Amino acid sequence: MICVLSRVRPLGQTLQFAFSMTLLGCLIAPLCAQSQNAPPAQPATGQTAQPTAPATLPPAAPQRVRPIDAAAPLPDRTAMLRGAYGPFRANNDLLYYHLSVRVNPDDKSLKGKNTIRFRMLRDGTRIQLDLQEPLDVDKIVYGSTELKYQRDTGAVFIDFPQTLRAGQIYSIDFYYSGHPRTTGRFGGITFKTDPAGHTWINTACEGIGASIWWPNKDQWRDEVENMDISVEIPNNLTDVSNGKFVGKTNLGDGYTRWDWHVSYPINNYDVSLNIGDYVHFGDRLGDVPLDFYALPADLDKAKTQFAQAKGMLEAYQHYFGEYPFAKDGYKLIEAPYSGMEHQSAVTYGNLFENGYLGRDWTGVGISPRFDFIIIHESGHEWFGNSITAADPADMWIHEGWTTYLESLYVEYRWGNADAIKYLSGYRPKIHNLRPIVGERGVNAEPPEDQYFKGALMLNTLRSVVDNDAAWWKLLHDLYQHFKYQNILTEDIVAYCNQHTGMNLTPIFNQYLRHAQIPRLELLFGEAPGMVMYKWRADEEDFAMPIRVGAADHWQIIRPTTKWQSMQTPLSKDDFAVDTDHYYVDVNKQ
Repeated sequence: MICVLSRVRPLGQTLQFAFSMTLLGCLIAPLCAQSQNAPPAQPATGQTAQPTAPATLPPAAPQRVRPIDAAAPLPDRTAMLRGAYGPFRANNDLLYYHLSVRVNPDDKSLKGKNTIRFRMLRDGTRIQLDLQEPLDVDKIVYGSTELKYQRDTGAVFIDFPQTLRAGQIYSIDFYYSGHPRTTGRFGGITFKTDPAGHTWINTACEGIGASIWWPNKDQWRDEVENMDISVEIPNNLTDVSNGKFVGKTNLGDGYTRWDWHVSYPINNYDVSLNIGDYVHFGDRLGDVPLDFYALPADLDKAKTQFAQAKGMLEAYQHYFGEYPFAKDGYKLIEAPYSGMEHQSAVTYGNLFENGYLGRDWTGVGISPRFDFIIIHESGHEWFGNSITAADPADMWIHEGWTTYLESLYVEYRWGNADAIKYLSGYRPKIHNLRPIVGERGVNAEPPEDQYFKGALMLNTLRSVVDNDAAWWKLLHDLYQHFKYQNILTEDIVAYCNQHTGMNLTPIFNQYLRHAQIPRLELLFGEAPGMVMYKWRADEEDFAMPIRVGAADHWQIIRPTTKWQSMQTPLSKDDFAVDTDHYYVDVNKQ
């Protein structure tokens, strides 16, 4: 998604080993509150500090710390080969896939081919694609020539008999078959039955990789410009995949082929199969078709619950502009797992209840008003699918932004106070044990803090900008500038610096590239009516304005990492810091 002619940009990548730590026990994250000021449906013309009551939170429950949240795992050969954008990935730019696959539910097998079209960026005789074992490479064909290849874990290195020339477009057919393994959080690809006993097959392979079930260039930096998907399944089943439904063809052998066309760039893990005894109903939002698929027994519940999708789309369009995949439409599809942001084909398994799997997700009474999976996973259509991180290390661009979008949905529907209350409920989920942005080029998963800390950082930046009209414009224009592109953290930082006229780099770095959040140090008693202050931060040039004093009469100070002083009539106990608007720690002495 970087540009039409070449969405591949050079990235400096190094392989640095990180040593894993043992599982840390439970911790209780700091508990704070946060708030902001903006009307629910119309962006504000300006932000001014207003007195707000601190958000009231229940006592924090001990949070489980996963090993990956404590330390980055040591990358193995498979992770390196898949994560590194090596010379045989970098020498070509993807243009198009046509994935054609027959799915046999009886023996849980796949057989098919992927037609892969690409442009060479430099002369070469070898390219790298990916297909994970135990799937077999049947053959790889260029024209009428069967190509030689070498497999190394999940990587497939393909050799051409003559040099492929830079600037020229080539196409190969990659034939494969076999029984894919089921692994990962949601299985990668699963062969199940629904409660009525009918076949139910679904894919969800973010993290484990799309090459677990189909051959592709399995990385995040390069995407096809468009794609066709053809799925052959038994006649009594329905396939719902990405893009616009083109049609279905009875093949005369007990199988029907379902054809879909994707009109936009799409990342590999977004490509999906949803095969089952689905029933369909629909709606429209302007020119955008809204298509919903549910199991027959759940149809009535789906008609009620899926009605939230239209309001969700209206809210996100309000902040960022039109739905990014209008030609393909928006689909919401029942699945046997919680949900996933498959492009134009969002999957849903949230029990047809508000909240998250029947729970108050942030624990402050806001999330039971809406269906978390519909709101969060669909938000990825803007951040994750339209704008995509170029490396998993920068995945906060997906998850931090989309978690922040949840709060924008709340603000659009119920106002700013509830949005801030909602965000404050995320604070106990943050661990602050390792940086969010880690090592690139090793297919490394970031810690869970990418969701909650990422969102609270963005919320903090809104207060740093301190002008809601400028903030809303920045959000809208940033999205419009980067849509259909694959980007890194540096791209977002540079854009925000340029369009705010501020040096926000140290702030981004502190929250994303260090484990700890900034701590405001306050020292009282050096002299009557005086308080000294500075930031405790890892970034030497960290400087961030913050509101302090009394909640009904905030004043903005501009601490750095050097001591400064101010006069105040307030005692240490009465001197407050606006932690409703800023995700920071405070140390008063």
